[in-house]
Amino acid sequence: MLHLLYILAFTVLAFLAVMNLIRSMMTLGSESVRSGARRGQGSFKSASSLSQPPHPELVDNTGSLIDEPYLVMKSISVDDARERLDALYDSSPGVVDQAQDENA
Repeated sequence: MLHLLYILAFTVLAFLAVMNLIRSMMTLGSESVRSGARRGQGSFKSASSLSQPPHPELVDNTGSLIDEPYLVMKSISVDDARERLDALYDSSPGVVDQAQDENA
């Protein structure tokens, strides 16, 4: 009997989750249609400037929008990363040299 109760409970929860997903998708679709009709066929920059000010990270010092990304990732090897981290750790002010620890 307890197994049937668990199955029923999880079925109800799954049904509610799917209904919430469908309702969210329908709301998102209707909002995008409404905002698309309001904005017209303009580009991204002109459309975003009509509705609200852009995010501060997308604006340079003069106030114009920038198109280049802030995060540029380059791949380095694990050994290079380890060497850089070790050098950073060794240069920090709270680190005591191992040679001084062995002499003391």
